[in-house]
Amino acid sequence: MARDLPPLIAMRAFEAAARNGSFTKAATELAITPAAVSQQVRHLEERLGVKLFLRQARGVVPTAAGKDYAQALGPALDQIATATQQARYADRGGRLTVATTPSFAAKWLVHRLARFQAEQPDLDVRLSTANSLTSFGEDDIDLAIRFGSGNWSGAAARLLMTTELFPVCSPALLRSPRPLRKPEDLQHHTMLRLMFPDWIKWLQAAGLEQLAQRRGPQFSDAGLMMQAAIEGQGVALGQRVLVADDLAAGRLVEPFDLRVPSEPAYFLAAPPGAFERPKVKAFCAWLEDEAQNAQAAS
Repeated sequence: MARDLPPLIAMRAFEAAARNGSFTKAATELAITPAAVSQQVRHLEERLGVKLFLRQARGVVPTAAGKDYAQALGPALDQIATATQQARYADRGGRLTVATTPSFAAKWLVHRLARFQAEQPDLDVRLSTANSLTSFGEDDIDLAIRFGSGNWSGAAARLLMTTELFPVCSPALLRSPRPLRKPEDLQHHTMLRLMFPDWIKWLQAAGLEQLAQRRGPQFSDAGLMMQAAIEGQGVALGQRVLVADDLAAGRLVEPFDLRVPSEPAYFLAAPPGAFERPKVKAFCAWLEDEAQNAQAAS
């Protein structure tokens, strides 16, 4: 029996408008214009012969029929999205594409990957690195390791590990004419920064808020900033996950006994349903073991 289905774009526009309570918000989510959302909803109402929205001065309100239809469409569209993702990845065999930032890849992930490849020799890991947020639908990414709040549209997420913030520097700076013995000594040294206010929370904890306004070199990537610190160019605000190996190897030192927790953390993020795919599940289990071991060691 042939299915009597309205156009998918019309159903998506209606469901997004009902969920957001706004044609404008639905348009932003779907990357179309509010007029296009309104037109698609009108076509759907004509197709069904049912009024789905009450159009008011301050927005749109679903009718009783509209509420029922939206509640039924939401899970159905989720199932279509999951099936689409599964079909997209079905022919990719033993390749697993993982997206993360250049700093996390270089400072934490890369030198651990050999252990995973030894455990899963039939699964080839491909790393995709960028500081911008990865789009799963556009970039054919199986899994992302993201630093943030864990709340991203269109992705399921689960915590991988937390981290802490504290200053780090080259051992040579401890032997300089102005050694670093107490936090106040920072005023005599170059403070390396990322391109956002990364120092403020630690400086507040140290009672040195006045140093937050100091000028200094800025970096778009934490890995580059850590390399500058290793080379003795200044003091960087280290993130425990990214500097633990450099501290253990003696390339960096922690001059002060003050750490502050980082609100952003590391999360595993994947398209809906992807955590249940065998190769994603295997890689996530390995990552979680590695993260647990690394946190215990630091």
